[in-house]
Amino acid sequence: MQATTRRRIFIITVVTAVILAVIYGFLPKPVPVDVAQASRAAMTVTIEEEGKTRVSDRFVISSPVSGSLRRIVLKVGDIVKKGQQVAVIEPVQSSALDPRSRAMAEAAATVAQSAIKTAEEQERAAEAATVYARKNFERQRELHAAGYIARDVFEQAEADSKKAAANHLAAVAGVKTARLEHSRTLAALGNSAADRAVDRRRIAIVSSPVEGRVLKLQRESEAVVNAGDPLLDIGDPGQIEVKIEVLSADAVSIKPGTTVLFERWGGNTPLAGIVRNVEPAAFTKVSSLGVEEQRVLVIADITSVPEEMQRLGDGYRVEAKFVIWEQKDVLQVPVSALFRKGDGWAIFLNEAGRARLKQVTIGHRNGAAAEVLKGIAEGEKVITHPDDTVRDGVRVRLRQRK
Repeated sequence: MQATTRRRIFIITVVTAVILAVIYGFLPKPVPVDVAQASRAAMTVTIEEEGKTRVSDRFVISSPVSGSLRRIVLKVGDIVKKGQQVAVIEPVQSSALDPRSRAMAEAAATVAQSAIKTAEEQERAAEAATVYARKNFERQRELHAAGYIARDVFEQAEADSKKAAANHLAAVAGVKTARLEHSRTLAALGNSAADRAVDRRRIAIVSSPVEGRVLKLQRESEAVVNAGDPLLDIGDPGQIEVKIEVLSADAVSIKPGTTVLFERWGGNTPLAGIVRNVEPAAFTKVSSLGVEEQRVLVIADITSVPEEMQRLGDGYRVEAKFVIWEQKDVLQVPVSALFRKGDGWAIFLNEAGRARLKQVTIGHRNGAAAEVLKGIAEGEKVITHPDDTVRDGVRVRLRQRK
């Protein structure tokens, strides 16, 4: 009898243990979560963009005339005094004559030389006719005064004299024209690029309007330039400003006087700066992802001591961090703990191993933390990165770190 009782007790115990194990297996297990604590600390809201340094007063020296630029002997970084010669521009040389063009030019010069001789002979003939007409006029005037010839004969002699004088003047002009034509043909024949004939009196000297350093050579080797073509850039590398292209939506929060920190410029500590100007007009720029963006150019001055920025030059890359808002004592939680609920924000608290949903009012936010205005108190533990398995009232446990 005792053996049967013991057997029944054993069977009941085993069945009960199995049932309890099955029930425990179907019970919901605690959800592993990460937890952070709501705390008070200093908070800063910033806007970060890439910027590029540039010389504040940059002078682009251009060619005042069209011509042939001599090779510029200055190098980038050279010191330039005010009024110092920086470039020389010569008159553009004629094109080199090919054999056919040269033969034609030589023939034209020969024709022009013959034309000079013809014009000179015509001048001598006109001069002789003028002398004869003048003497004949004098004789006719004496005869007319003595009453030996009629008046119309005298007037004809006078007209012939004036006509001969006019023909002589025309012949003299013809000689000048022939000689100028000959000079023109010689110029076409002689002013060839192969002859390197340059009128040194017509060289244009380009001088620097300011004192500074050569920042960039727009032209270095000899070349033909037009009036207005840039030759070189001059400025003072010690006077540096930073230009930053920011999104138009972010530019609304930036104004002159906003504090800027310049990081990753090559030094160990950030450089301090201040916004000087926010341009009123935006421009369209295509991002690296092919998206069109409206951006605004912001100009900032570096206010750090010169010793810290002596290594900065023109066109250097920096990372600008605009300080839009900052407060020393702010109740804040990680941004990863927030999620949308309706029109507001909510978080999950870890209360005694269970998740509790809380509505919160959020103020300023940055990339890491958010200011909590209402909803939780300092020291409460919030669940970060809550997924779909975290719900109000569900059991939670801290995730084990490997």
